[in-house]
Amino acid sequence: MLDENLPTFVLKPSKDRPKQNSTFFFSQHGADFEPAYTLRHLDPEQYASRNRYAVALYDAFNPDVLYAEVLLIPEWTQPPPVSEQARLNGAVPPPPEPILPTEFAIQLYNPDQQVMVRHKPASWNTAACWEFEMPQQTFRAPSTSALDRGQHDPAASEVTPMVGFKWKKDSKFSKDLACFLSGKSTDIVGSKSKSKEPDITVSIFKGLKELTLYEPNLQRVDIEDLKGFEVVLLLGAVVIRDVYFGSLKETFNISAAGKKSNPTSPNSAAAALATGVRPQTASPTASQGPTRDPRVPPTDPRSQWELDAETTRLQRQFAEEERAKRCREEEEERRTRLLLENEEKERRRRQQAEIDLETERLKQLYGHEDAHARPNLPPRDPRQQRHHSESLQTAYRQSQQGSRPTAPYANAWGGYPASGPNSGPYMSGAASQSTLLTPHTSQAPNLKQKSSIFNFRRRSDHDANKLQRKRSAVF
Repeated sequence: MLDENLPTFVLKPSKDRPKQNSTFFFSQHGADFEPAYTLRHLDPEQYASRNRYAVALYDAFNPDVLYAEVLLIPEWTQPPPVSEQARLNGAVPPPPEPILPTEFAIQLYNPDQQVMVRHKPASWNTAACWEFEMPQQTFRAPSTSALDRGQHDPAASEVTPMVGFKWKKDSKFSKDLACFLSGKSTDIVGSKSKSKEPDITVSIFKGLKELTLYEPNLQRVDIEDLKGFEVVLLLGAVVIRDVYFGSLKETFNISAAGKKSNPTSPNSAAAALATGVRPQTASPTASQGPTRDPRVPPTDPRSQWELDAETTRLQRQFAEEERAKRCREEEEERRTRLLLENEEKERRRRQQAEIDLETERLKQLYGHEDAHARPNLPPRDPRQQRHHSESLQTAYRQSQQGSRPTAPYANAWGGYPASGPNSGPYMSGAASQSTLLTPHTSQAPNLKQKSSIFNFRRRSDHDANKLQRKRSAVF
C-alpha cells in the first residue's frame, strides 16, 4: 500500500472459484478493507466461454447491479493452405492463433456509455500505452422543456469535450501501471501550453493487484461522473492485466491444439461423421473440458478449425478401426482355414490308419488259413532242387519244339517200319495193320507248373499233369 490515507482497492480472488470470481476490497484513511465491487469472469467450463474474453463489475452487496462489462473477441491468424495430397493423407492445417487486440470497449450502464481503450505498442523511444477518453459532461441537465428531454445524452454527443487519460508502465521491467491525465480534446495539437504542462498522475496499479487513487490530483480532473471514472479505472486495469500481461490461450479460454477428446465408440464416431457434429461425451470431472451445444453454430475460425480437426480425427479413427476390423477378419479366416486343413489331414490320417489296420488284420486272417490248409513238406536237398529246376527247363525247351517227330517204337515182331520211299504196300501191310496195336507216345499238353504264391509247396513232376483246385490269386 502506497499510503493508507489514499483510496485503495485490493483485488482478491474467491476461494471457491478463483478463476471466475474476484472481489475488490476498499480502504481509506487506515480503515479496514471492505468489499466494494465483485469481478466476474466467464465460466471456462462452458462452451460459450471459449475463444473469447469477458469480464463484468458488479456491486459487492447487490449482485444484480451491473456497473460495467467488457467483451473481447480476438481476431485470428490465417493458417497456410494445405495441399490436396496432404489433406487426403489426413493432414490437419495448424490451428489459427489469436491476434493481440489493439483496442477494447468498456460498456458502462446507467447511464449507458462506451469507453474505447486503444493500445499503442512500444517503439524504440516510447513505451507501450493504453489511451482512453471520458466525457467532461455525462448527465443531462434537469429541464422542464420537452425539447431538452428529447435530445441525446451529453456523453453521446460529439460536441461534448473529452478528457484524455493514458495507462503506462513505470519501467521496462516493472509490473506497475500508472494512469495519467494527458489533456482534453479541445486542446490545440502542438500548442506550447500542452507541451509545457506535464502529465498528472491519477492512479497506480501496483503489482497488478492493488489500485491506488491520487485523490488530490482527482480535483484537477474536470469530469462530472467520477463514479464512472472509478469503474473505468478498475475494469480497464483488470483487462490490461489479463489480456496484455497474461497468456492469450488462458485469457480467451482456447483449448490446446494437441488435446484429444475422450475416446468414443465406433458407432458414435460414425454418427458424428454422418451428422458432422462433434459427439457429446460425459465428463466425470470438470478438467476434461467444456461440452458444446450442437445448436450453437461456430462463430470464429478457431471453433471451425476445432470442428474440422475433430472430424478429421474421427475419420482417421474410423478408417483405422475399419482397417483393424479387416485385419481381424482376415486373421480369423486364415485360422479357420488352417483349422479345417488340420482337421482334414487328421481325418485322412485316421482313415489311412483304419485301412492299414484292416489290411493287416486280413493278412493275418487269410495268411494263417492258407498256411494251415497246406501240408508240411520235409525240406529238400539242394541237389534235388537243382535237378528239379533243370527238369523244368528241359520241359520248357521240349514244349517249344512242337513240330519235331518223336522216335518210333519197335513193332511186335521186333522189326522197324520201313522208312524209305521204295517201301511198298506189300511189305508194309502187316506193319500198317499192327500200328493200331502198337503203342505210340502221345505228346502231353505243356501245362505250367502251379505253385503257391508264397512258395510254401513244391509239387513233383508226376503231379504236373493233374488239375489243381484254384486258390486265391492274392493270398
